[in-house]
Amino acid sequence: MSKDCDSTPGSVMMLSGDLLFCSRVKVAAAAAGRQFRMGGQLPDEDTDSIAYVVLDLSTRSGLTNKLVELCREKCPNAKLIAYGPHVDVNKLHAAKTAGIETVLSNGQFSNQMQAIFDS
Repeated sequence: MSKDCDSTPGSVMMLSGDLLFCSRVKVAAAAAGRQFRMGGQLPDEDTDSIAYVVLDLSTRSGLTNKLVELCREKCPNAKLIAYGPHVDVNKLHAAKTAGIETVLSNGQFSNQMQAIFDS
C-alpha cells in the first residue's frame, strides 16, 4: 500500500525520561491504533509519521524553547502537547509562551490522553 493511501494513524513521540508514565502513554497510543516512540529529543529520521509530540516538562523542559521550531522543520503536521506538575506554573507558562498549543497539568494529560490520541 502506498504511503498516500495509508490509513494508519500517525505516531506519538514522547519526549520524557519517566519510563513508568511513558508506559501508560504507550498503552493509550496503542489503544488508539498509534505507534509509540520515546526519547530525549525528536528523531532525525522517520518524522513524517509523527502526529503528536508530547513533552514532559518535568524531565525535558530544556526542550521547551526550541521544540516548536524543531517540529516545524521535522514534523510540521504534528500536534504539540506539553504537560507538567500543576504547581510548576513557570514551566507551564513557558511552554505556552513558546507556542506549544496544548499545555496541561499532569492530571489533565493523564485524564485526557486517550481522547486526545483517539482524535
